[in-house]
Formats: sequence, structure tokens, C-alpha cells
Amino acid sequence: MTFSIVGRSADGASWGVAVASKFLAVGSAVPAAVAQVGAIATQADANVAWKGLALSLLDDGATASVAVQRLIEDDEGRDHRQVGIVDATGGAATYTGTECLDWAGGVTSEHAEGSCAIQGNVLTGPEVVDAMLGAWQSTSGDLAQRLMAALIAGDEAGGDRRGRQSAALLVVRDGAGYSGGDDIAVDLRVDDHSAPIPELMRLLCLNDLYLTASTEAEKVAITPAIRDELESLAHKAGHPDFASLVGCENYEMRVDHARPPLWIDRRILAILRGE
Repeated sequence: MTFSIVGRSADGASWGVAVASKFLAVGSAVPAAVAQVGAIATQADANVAWKGLALSLLDDGATASVAVQRLIEDDEGRDHRQVGIVDATGGAATYTGTECLDWAGGVTSEHAEGSCAIQGNVLTGPEVVDAMLGAWQSTSGDLAQRLMAALIAGDEAGGDRRGRQSAALLVVRDGAGYSGGDDIAVDLRVDDHSAPIPELMRLLCLNDLYLTASTEAEKVAITPAIRDELESLAHKAGHPDFASLVGCENYEMRVDHARPPLWIDRRILAILRGE
């Protein structure tokens, strides 16, 4: 019912899962990941208990292939299951039970440029996983962008032969969570949508805008003239001052208006100016 990719970044710092399906809220069932441990996608007749079991096995030192073997050995429903795992060191494994609905199968890639496990069932054909692997291998950028490129390629190659409904993206990295409080760099879900993958891509762009920090190249110094302009724009938007606007619009990761050197992200400045 689903196609997914589980991946580890080239620098070995991030793990994640991208998944799409003709199924309500696929992100609630399929993906799980923990930084420095690994990531898993459990699907077909998904055994959601496999998520915790697999991550526990990986945390205890099992490789991806050993974890998969342990999961299927202990599950009488193994013939109806499908799973992909990437471990802490980049080992990748995928499994498709013999009773999964056609077309069903998977591929893995273990490479210095990043490892992945790709799998799907009820697909239009093997061209779906082939296209996903090709996109993974040919796409640069961070892990979230590579996972999304693979998901888009799989969808364009035919995807789930029943249609489209939901998609999700999960990426973890040490200290990547909000204010560094956990490891979740990206956790986005489109639960019920006619075009879930494009919608997921839109959300990923917003995630980057609101929840990642500006680079030095993106920062524009807040000069006295720009400060006056920002205060004026805030008043026009109905805020008492620029600080209030930043708080209400969730621009905290893209603006520093309190501690010198003061700066604003060029994208936020363009948004406020209506450019």
C-alpha cells in the first residue's frame, strides 16, 4: 500500500524516512528514527511494534540486516510485512514478505555518499523503486532534500497503483530539534490530500524558513534606516512594534533584533516588504 525510502546522510549525522501511500495518515504508522541509532519504515500489513523493536536492536549494536532478520524470525505475519532499515554506520537492509500485494519489492544502496533502503508494495511496477534509487543517487543537498527527491521520483514513476492520499517526512540529527531540545530536524505529515507529495514539499520549504537558522550569507544587518522601516512595517501590519511582529509570525530563527550585531534574514525582509 506504500512506497518509502529510509536513508542516512553522507556525513553520517542524519537519518530519516520519506513515505507516501493511498492510506490515511501514513506518517503515523510507517516511519521511526533516532539520531546515532538508525531509521526504519514498516509497511504493507505493517507491524508498528517493529519500530520500537528495531530501534532497540540497533541501539544494542545490531546491524540493519541482523535487525531485519530478528524482526521476521519472531513474527508469524512476516509473509505480509515489508520493512526497510538503515543503521548507525550506514548499513542498509530491506525485506518484502512473499504475500505482499504486487508489485512489491525493494532495493538497497550502501555508499559513501549516503546509504538507503527503498521498498514498496501495491506499486505500478519495479520502475518505482528504480526511479527512487536513481533520484537518491543523483540528488545533492541535505538528507531531507534527497529523501524528498526520491519520493517525488517514485510518485512520477507511478507510485501506489491505487492512487494518492498521504505522505510524511521524518529526519533526525543530534540537537536538531526546536531550541536543541531533541533530535527531530523535520517531522512533517500530510494526512489526507489529493496531491500529498507536492504538499509535503511545500511544508518542507516552510520548515526550512521557520525552523532552521539563517546562514551568515542570508543575514542582512539591521541598520538604523532598516530598523525604522521594520518598525513602520510592523505598525502597518497591526503590531505595536517590530519585536511583537517577530514573535507573532514565528520569525525567531530568522531575526535577531535584541543582541548586537542586529540582523534579519533577507527572505524575511523580502516577505515583509511584499517583494
